[in-house]
Amino acid sequence: MFQIIPAIDIIDGKCVRLTQGDFSQKTEYNTDPLAVAKSFENAGLKRLHLVDLDGAKQKKIINISVLESIAKNTNLHIDFGGGIQSDTDIAKAFDHGAAQVTGGSIAIKNATLFEKWISVYGAEKLILGADAKNEKIAISGWEESTEVSIFDFVGQWAAKGIRYVISTDVARDGLLQGAAVELYKKMKLQFPDLQIIASGGVSSLADLQELANLGIYGVITGKALYEKRFTLEELKRFL
Repeated sequence: MFQIIPAIDIIDGKCVRLTQGDFSQKTEYNTDPLAVAKSFENAGLKRLHLVDLDGAKQKKIINISVLESIAKNTNLHIDFGGGIQSDTDIAKAFDHGAAQVTGGSIAIKNATLFEKWISVYGAEKLILGADAKNEKIAISGWEESTEVSIFDFVGQWAAKGIRYVISTDVARDGLLQGAAVELYKKMKLQFPDLQIIASGGVSSLADLQELANLGIYGVITGKALYEKRFTLEELKRFL
């Protein structure tokens, strides 16, 4: 079943969205992430993509209390990311209620450590963050670009056992101009066994349907949901 995964991005304990990963283009939507998470759960959604943007910037987990609060007070399956760079941080994330952890920058900058986590926690518990601009990997909250092809990157980690991949097209994120359908189509063809989660640019129910038609695992939606391009009620057709 196609998964609709709402996103909560956290700065200073509040729900925000950035445009193209730019901290200077920040929109604050809600001061109570738990209330937002509960509204998603009440609508029948099962998963949550929770990102510690302070953590992504400072390269260590900052907003652990938000993770703990949502994990304790909902039954949402939480994938948590942002600043997880050490054994201590990943253990902390799982100890405080994360069902899965997303690692992107770490898989480029410290591949040995990320590979170790696959062994220690199991591939099911880890999601590869494959964020790209023009099909080249972007890291560190998208503040750094690389010359690494997204397809080479994903292929390398698929060979090491990774099963889940979240891929954000940085050029589209937060712009509400449609998802990078061609990118995900190529990924699905090249990696048919991977659970591919699309992210970035979703602006309408039609975008969601187009992604669902590709046969990928799911989609993360953030700004479109917060800006009411579609309602939680309308998402029920996908549940």
